[in-house]
Parts: sequence; structure tokens; C-alpha cells
Amino acid sequence: MGDNIVVTFGEIMGRLAPEGFMRFRQGMPGHLQISFSGAEANVAVSNQVMGRHSRFVSALPDNAMGQACLDTVRKFGVDTSFIHSAPGRLGLYFVETGANQRPSSVIYDREHSVISETPADAYNWKGAFSGADWFHISGITPAISKTAAEASLSAVKEAKNAGLSVSCDLNFRKKLWKWEDGTAPRDLAEKTMRKILPYVDVVIGNEEDAWDVLQIKAGDTDVHSGKLEIARYPDVAKKIIAQFPNVTRVAITLRESLSATHNNWGAMLYDSSTDKAFFAPMSDDGYQPFEIKNIVDRVGGGDAFSAGLCYALTDDELSGNLQDALSYAVAASCLCHSIQNDFNYSSRDEVMSLMKGNSSGRVKR
Repeated sequence: MGDNIVVTFGEIMGRLAPEGFMRFRQGMPGHLQISFSGAEANVAVSNQVMGRHSRFVSALPDNAMGQACLDTVRKFGVDTSFIHSAPGRLGLYFVETGANQRPSSVIYDREHSVISETPADAYNWKGAFSGADWFHISGITPAISKTAAEASLSAVKEAKNAGLSVSCDLNFRKKLWKWEDGTAPRDLAEKTMRKILPYVDVVIGNEEDAWDVLQIKAGDTDVHSGKLEIARYPDVAKKIIAQFPNVTRVAITLRESLSATHNNWGAMLYDSSTDKAFFAPMSDDGYQPFEIKNIVDRVGGGDAFSAGLCYALTDDELSGNLQDALSYAVAASCLCHSIQNDFNYSSRDEVMSLMKGNSSGRVKR
């Protein structure tokens, strides 16, 4: 065993957004708010905030913007020693925050970013995994380029060789899977992720990811109508494990989108060794999702769940009880929906408080 270090690998980008709920056509020309984020960076930062040592592996431009990214991640205490620096550009994405029946919208500008052109052998995987227990990656990084996909595959192989547990959030992004001419995004995602998943222990995703990446459907679930057929999700997990016997656990987030600012939120965790499925949050009457009526920013909410699960499954107190581990991850993500931008600033104590039922939002004095 290592030193309870969580390692993540992926792209960190500039996030640009108009103020509040404005649309780009309203706010420009004018001011844009800029921050830095990326799925795997979000997981690293969240773990560090909750008290778990984390290490972020990436590639950034050797200029002032790249340095600003490094400084942002380092201020949380995240180890950035294995971030590769090279000439090139920083990936960007633009976000319009939705409200009510208008969904949020994302525009990517990530082609030819440094990480998309950095080969696998440029990374010091042996050093990055030294002393670590857990490695997390997502389906976003292999989506940005063939080179990044090859680096992602190399990373999971090296992580397993080093004895780490590996988690992967499927995170299907249709707008990104375009690096192979003549291949549809879903087909390219499936072909690529099927090479990565044999090295993964814990698969994370939602009902859309399971269908888009692996062609597995949760009964009559219709995510766009807010209808989730909860009882079918253990079957989805079992089908994933049947295809990838190395996978020991499958976590599926359960989001019912009533509007852009009103979601019901929960998750399921299936454990293959016991053939048991756990749901959270739970009440005396069974599964009872968090009702989030006034979402501040949902971008990064899924990453907060992944971070909470990585944290809980490596925590001495939580890892022995999978119901508690899942409840912790769901609570962490729920809190992230109340925070502007992608990083989850919620501490372990705050997450534990919500997990144990303190959801009133009353002022703490």
C-alpha cells in the first residue's frame, strides 16, 4: 500500500463565462469571468480540500497562462511535480449557465492544446504513481485527440503495473470525439474506451454514458424527461462487469433534470463481490434523492461525485461500509451544486454533516 495519494491525469483548461445567467450575445463585447478547470483537476482539488493528498498529471503550455493554471492547483496543496510543460496553447471552454427551462451550454476550443499533442512517453508515470494507492481518469481526456487517447491507455496500464486501484468516469462528450475521420463519435468512444476499461477497477458514469459508450440501456429510462427507472440500474452494472470482469464496482449517478436549476440527485453503487447494490441518499422509506431546487452551477457536479467516491473508498472510516462511501460521494456532489465554477470547496466535515442529515442550510455560528 502507498501513502493514500490519489493521482489523476487529464487536461486543465481556461473556463470563460459571462456574468451570472447572461448569454454570450448579451454580455459581449464586455467582461468574461475566467477560471481554470478540468474533470481530473477537479477530482484532485476536491480530494485535497477534503484532506486526501492528491497528485495531478497533465501537460500545460510553458507560458504565463500555463503558470497561472499551475498556481491555481498548487494553492490547494495538490502535487503538480509531474505536469509536463511544452510550447503550445491552453485549451479553453466557454459556458453559458442555464436557468429554468434553458439548459447550460458549453463551447469547446481544445484542438491542438499542449496535452492533446503530448505523447505518452513524455510523462514520468513511474514517478507519478510512486507512493500512490489510487488513480483516476475520465473518458474526456482520450476524447480530445488520438495522442491523448494513447497517453490515457499508457497511464492505466502503468497504474495497474504499479499496483494502484483505477477508477474511470466514462464522461461521454459527443463534441470532442472527432479525431478519427469517418468514425462517428459514439463508435470512436466505444472503440477507445474498450481498450482502457480492462485496466479499470471502478467504473463511474450515468445512464447516458452507459448507452453512448457501451450500448447498455437502463430499461425505459428517459433522462431528458426526468424519468429514471431506478430498479434497472443494478442490471446495467452487471452488464458492464460481464463485459469487463476486472471491474469490481460500478457507480451510476442518478440525475433527474426537472429544469436547469432544479434537479433530483443521487447515485447507485454496485459491488460485484457481494452482488449488492447500494443507493443514496436513503430514508426510512427507501431511496430519496436530494432535491436541489436552486442550482448555482452544475458543471463539475459529476467530478465532485467521482472525487467523493475516490476519497471514501480510500478512507479508513468510510471504506468499510459501501453504503456510507456512496452516501459521502453523493453528499459531496450535492454541495458542489451550490458553488460557482468547477472546484468543490466542500470540506470533509461539511460533507459528513450533510451525509448525516443536516440539510437545512441554517447559518452555523
